[in-house]
Amino acid sequence: MKPSDFSVQTITGTTQSLSEFEGKVLLIVNVASKCGFTKQYAGLQSLYEKYADRGFVVMGFPCDQFGHQEPGDEASIQTFCETKFGVTFPMFSKIEVNGADASPLFKWLKSSQPGLLGTEMIKWNFTKFLVARDGTVIKRYAPNDTPESLASAIELALN
Repeated sequence: MKPSDFSVQTITGTTQSLSEFEGKVLLIVNVASKCGFTKQYAGLQSLYEKYADRGFVVMGFPCDQFGHQEPGDEASIQTFCETKFGVTFPMFSKIEVNGADASPLFKWLKSSQPGLLGTEMIKWNFTKFLVARDGTVIKRYAPNDTPESLASAIELALN
């Protein structure tokens, strides 16, 4: 499997096949608006602006499973991201990343790149998955890994 095998809901409610992003380097992130890591939206947007013309896409998936830190609906999330951080990268509908109702995309990401000690569970908001152009998951990054710290790995994936 690879990301292009999945379809997801955009933040505006339309279904989007991730095959539209085939051949691109992806950074897939579970995000939240009221988290200590929320300021990472700025870094994610900066990476997107820097590398988009080379085939790089950041994908934000709001998630409310950690400390109820994404309580709003899609419209309020979208407004927050656009006005507070100038987000222009693709944003998607709220999902679950753990448990029985976890998004199939995130189930696949977690099994492709388990976390510490082989655990698949996502521990918190702003866990990041870097995906190669061929659809393989290169690496899973922890919430405290800043977007800026991923730049060299992104550069390698783009070359």
